[in-house]
Amino acid sequence: MSAIYFLEGVVKNYDWGGDSFLPQLLGVDNTTKKPFAEYWMGTHPQGMSSLVDGNGTSRPLSEKGVALSFLLKVLDVKEMLSIQVHPTREAAIREFALENEAGIAIDAPYRNYKDQNHKPELMVALGPFWLLHGFKHPELIRDVLANTPEFIPLISVWEKGGNQELYKFVMEMSQEQVDAMLCPLMLRLKKEAVQTPFPKNNPAFWALRAAHIYSKGGHMDRGIFSIYLFNLVSLNKGEAIFQDAGIPHAYLEGQNVEIMANSDNVLRGGLTGKHIDVAALLKHTRCEGISPVIFSPLITQEKPKWFSTPVDDFKLGQLFLRENKSYQINGEGPIIFLLLQGSVELVVGTSSITLKQGKLSAYWEGKGVLHLQSKEDTVLYLASSAIHSSE
Repeated sequence: MSAIYFLEGVVKNYDWGGDSFLPQLLGVDNTTKKPFAEYWMGTHPQGMSSLVDGNGTSRPLSEKGVALSFLLKVLDVKEMLSIQVHPTREAAIREFALENEAGIAIDAPYRNYKDQNHKPELMVALGPFWLLHGFKHPELIRDVLANTPEFIPLISVWEKGGNQELYKFVMEMSQEQVDAMLCPLMLRLKKEAVQTPFPKNNPAFWALRAAHIYSKGGHMDRGIFSIYLFNLVSLNKGEAIFQDAGIPHAYLEGQNVEIMANSDNVLRGGLTGKHIDVAALLKHTRCEGISPVIFSPLITQEKPKWFSTPVDDFKLGQLFLRENKSYQINGEGPIIFLLLQGSVELVVGTSSITLKQGKLSAYWEGKGVLHLQSKEDTVLYLASSAIHSSE
């Protein structure tokens, strides 16, 4: 018989996380101000969620024989994340095997590949959100190099080999060369900011923040180059963006809901205290200029609406229900429900639970019909690999 369960996710206390947003959402005390960066919901070995039944008994989701194709997260980005890229599925399979053959432990801090999967991602902003996403178009790269005095020596490199050669050049520079170019830039920006602070839509704002956080002992972090070469994107609440394999990116500030293929493969190139592998990053980075595609908010009410992505690993939908409204879903596979506002009762046959603050996620195996009844105005996210619904 099909049933509905509370889902207990896994908190990741990475240094870049905030200390209030996720604890408040989860209904937990955080008087020690520990960073709560991510909340994982899924079956990834690095963050296996648990099912909680009506008696409060908890057991790993994997014990039901579940292996979800997606991983759902909530992020609170207080400090900027690493410059990173994700591999294709084919590359992940190949490189995972090579690291195994090399005897690198799966939990080794210097390991790049934690699994054999690709990691396309879709994120939805929960408020104002800033990120870097893909390379700028050539004319914009030229403007950046020409209008930043410290970068003028890079123009000849770019004219000779384009974005790929330019990025390879700055990412493979010696630390001495990095410092020689970026230290004067940071000194100039600091002086200018005293007179007129830079707005967040200016790369200088984030370059100064990156230098403050990640540059140690007078040495500059080479990830600062990416802040100038990548598109700086601002999302408003409800807007979304998709990031496929090979698209370099970095989250800078804000909270979001993020869904991805069930993977934790991340290749990093700067702005992080974690393992950096420039060669691996360059090997898998798409360097052509792109125009970021921003999805508009899904503002329909009373039935789910789904974001469109080019992958079949996951689907992410939103459901807005006014107080005392009902809806039903015909299941076609497992679904994770995530509540971000309000309260809603979920009923499958004789099984029922109520999502509310502190009890914000549920798992349904997707068999039969699920009935939803809102107790107040409710915002619900639905994560699945395949689903259809009916009135």
